Amino acid sequence: MCGIAGFCNWGRENPHADTESWEKNIRKMNERMKHRGPDASGIWASPDRSVVFGHRRLAIVDLSEKGAQPMVSHSGRYVITYNGEIYNYKEIAKRLLDEKKVTAFRGSSDTEVLLEAVEHYGVKEAVSMCKGMFGIALYDQKEKILYLVRDRVGEKPLYYGFVQGSFVFASDLGSISVLDGFERQINTEVLDIYFTHGYIPAPYSIYRNINKLEPGCILTIRAPFVKEKIGIEAYWSMKEAAKKGQSNLFTGSRQEAADELERLLKQAISGQMVADVPVGAFLSAGIDSSTVVALMQSLNAGKVKSFTIGMEDAKYNEAEAAGEIAAHLGTEHTELYITEKDAKAVIPLLAEMFSEPFADSSQIPTYLVSKMTREHVTVSLSGDGGDELFCGYTSYVSTLRVWDKIRKIPGFIRRPAGRFLADGPLGKGDAWQIRGKLLQARDACEVYKMSYETNPLNHKIALVQGKLPYQYTEYAPNFLPEQNHNIMLMDMLMYHPDDILVKVDRTAMAVSLETRVPMLDKDVVEFAWSLPVDYERQGETGKLVLRDVLYRYVPKEMMDRPKKGFSIPVQKWLKEPSMRAWAESLIDRKLLASQGILNPDVVWSIWQDFIERGQWRKQIWFILMFQEWMMKQYQIGA
Repeated sequence: MCGIAGFCNWGRENPHADTESWEKNIRKMNERMKHRGPDASGIWASPDRSVVFGHRRLAIVDLSEKGAQPMVSHSGRYVITYNGEIYNYKEIAKRLLDEKKVTAFRGSSDTEVLLEAVEHYGVKEAVSMCKGMFGIALYDQKEKILYLVRDRVGEKPLYYGFVQGSFVFASDLGSISVLDGFERQINTEVLDIYFTHGYIPAPYSIYRNINKLEPGCILTIRAPFVKEKIGIEAYWSMKEAAKKGQSNLFTGSRQEAADELERLLKQAISGQMVADVPVGAFLSAGIDSSTVVALMQSLNAGKVKSFTIGMEDAKYNEAEAAGEIAAHLGTEHTELYITEKDAKAVIPLLAEMFSEPFADSSQIPTYLVSKMTREHVTVSLSGDGGDELFCGYTSYVSTLRVWDKIRKIPGFIRRPAGRFLADGPLGKGDAWQIRGKLLQARDACEVYKMSYETNPLNHKIALVQGKLPYQYTEYAPNFLPEQNHNIMLMDMLMYHPDDILVKVDRTAMAVSLETRVPMLDKDVVEFAWSLPVDYERQGETGKLVLRDVLYRYVPKEMMDRPKKGFSIPVQKWLKEPSMRAWAESLIDRKLLASQGILNPDVVWSIWQDFIERGQWRKQIWFILMFQEWMMKQYQIGA
């Protein structure tokens, strides 16, 4: 796990750039992401300085200098700076040797194998061979083409864009923001999406002229590295994987499905446990992480290291249940009980940690469990992905329940009625607004999307009400034949990569911990999409086939307890005097007016609904995290 950065034709339109400023700026980019790679720093520049690469290293495989980056291919044609892990690199290396493409490798790193695979098979074929997580920058010195590549699901970040006419890229948005001449222009049109969801989805970022490369894509830019020379193509598609899987459903029994899933997960976990540093796993009391830890332990002769944090508030505490699971599996278990003071102390760190507004409040406990885990291991496996791939969220049930009621009313009646309720005199109330919107839904996907848009006031928080398209708004009705799978796919296209994986990556990398997610293995993902829905959910119970695997290792009765979630009592905190004072300092009317981005009247209406009438909206946390980020930006830019 590392951080990458670079630029092309530095200073093309920057009057302040001199001939030596490229080195100062790449060093600044590297320093800003030191947390992503504390072990070493590297720089490479082409002979004419038209392309410059930076790298920060967290050494995981081949800890020697032979694994250092940026790295040049054996022939000298290609140069790479790369963040991530290729889990099947030994198989690729064997193929290169067997086919006599390479006579020997200088070291034992996956970076060198990836570089030689590109040399001999081409970029797209080489990347398609890889199973792993990665953000890659690769320069072809012969053809003068720069490639940026992101992994299939979006585990690793990769930002790109233009600063003063120069093409730039980095793993960390903060690394771009420190460049000389960066103007910090906020992309106000994306704020409507942010205040709806609490994060900014790809391809957008909080800044104008800076984008996120979408998962499964290859970006190419040719000399002279101007916007007109950019091309983007997909080498793998979550939508196509889902469509193919649902068009060719698994025909075996549910037990056979569990057998195959267990085999694929063991294969993925076995590959992801390979490292030259200590490896462990997060363990909550949930199905997903328990399955990962159970299979890890079954593959390991020694004791797997597992980690849990506990909360003082029993409503949010899963440590006791996780401890019982760990004891049953025989792991070397570590748990840490955190206090409210511990959790609140994380809040001032979040703006710099995420580099752009991000407001999933479980970012706080995720950071704390990562920090504790890093004291013992350098790599930790995670159970993320189980809910989205195996129909686990209760929101899927409630969405279909609502849609089943709505669809019974003929469309020519309910849609006009919905418009009347939403836009007429009754629409002034939140409840009638929600009912009116839902009645206008065309399918379950629209019901799901509307569940994020429960109050029109939320769309007025930002003064600029942008209408940018994104994955949920662009999702085609009935893309898949089964509605559960449509909603799951919507989440795998946006919520999972742009919320869950961002949260895990940024919080873990803030403490230099590499996280790996076995359920996002390519073969596991493609198999999951081939399952019929009744192998995944029956009634209120989801993740059936995943449970079938887990119950082979952990007794069912040990898992049959309510899921408490990985969250914190933000709503309760904000009623306390100190936190309320902090919040109200961030939304001070004069401050908001001077910034000119948010509507003070709307912000205070939402806040007073909460303080005076007890009406909680998640947008309150979204606003506070945006304002905390704004204040941090002002301090940095001052």
